[in-house]
Amino acid sequence: MDAAYDLACLGEPLLELNRRPGDEGASLYLEAHGGDASNVAIAAARQGARTAFLSAVGDDLAGRSFLQLWAHEGVDASAAQVDPERPTGLYFVSHDAQGHHFTYLRKGSAASAYRLDEAAREAIRRAKIAFASGISLAISAQAADAVFEAMALAGTSGRRVAFDTNYRAGLWPPARAAALVRQAMSLSNIAFPGLEDMQALFGLSDPEEIVRFCLSLGPEAVALKMGSEGALLAMGEQRIVMPPFPARPVDATGAGDTFCGAFLARFAEGASLQKAGRYAACAAALATQGFGAVPPIPRRETVEAALAGAR
Repeated sequence: MDAAYDLACLGEPLLELNRRPGDEGASLYLEAHGGDASNVAIAAARQGARTAFLSAVGDDLAGRSFLQLWAHEGVDASAAQVDPERPTGLYFVSHDAQGHHFTYLRKGSAASAYRLDEAAREAIRRAKIAFASGISLAISAQAADAVFEAMALAGTSGRRVAFDTNYRAGLWPPARAAALVRQAMSLSNIAFPGLEDMQALFGLSDPEEIVRFCLSLGPEAVALKMGSEGALLAMGEQRIVMPPFPARPVDATGAGDTFCGAFLARFAEGASLQKAGRYAACAAALATQGFGAVPPIPRRETVEAALAGAR
């Protein structure tokens, strides 16, 4: 079956309220859109990938704004469900000297009650890569079941699976998180572990030890995200240290999601591990130069211009 999509992303969309200091000490909140899987889908679409988004939103202003956003960004959300009984989740972002901090209002969200329907299954069957993260495993047992069903379906359909650990300690107990992350990684072809995630869940802090552990679970490629230290890419015995791309960061809210989306967009095109990683590192760095998750995500021409200028 021919691929209709390069990437199908499954996850929880969240309305974002990003706090910035205003005049006379008042706070201003910039309304935007977030949720890691939605960010990944948009990042991939802005690099030219054919992208689908699978989830549920509430029948509310936030849900309708997401449907408009995906249509504007060229993300096919025709399989997204509208739940008349549950709301779209939201979160607040605040900033201080230690970085950015999140406060969530997501309990009982439409996405937490999401189940795959036949439209979603067909999208997964026809996507080169299916993507999900640890957040969707954490928000509810039902959402976790949907992720594992999607991963299994992608595998039996001859498609690749990509998984980002994206561990949030406040969402679930670490023992359950470690067990389900391990299971998800065993079903994945491409893994995006985070350095802090792997230390919290498995007690691993050495980058080489982490990528060996991840590869032993089954993925063919691992991109270990190390924040300001860049990334370590691994495939078989190949190791590539990817230093951070130069930038002047102001907000790292969606940088990791941009990395995943940009990497998968290029990988789906057939780019090598090194080229996909270098491109993703540049896109992620550019995404930190503006506020919010979605607005600063760069488009392909911007990333290519930055890469050309760095040579």
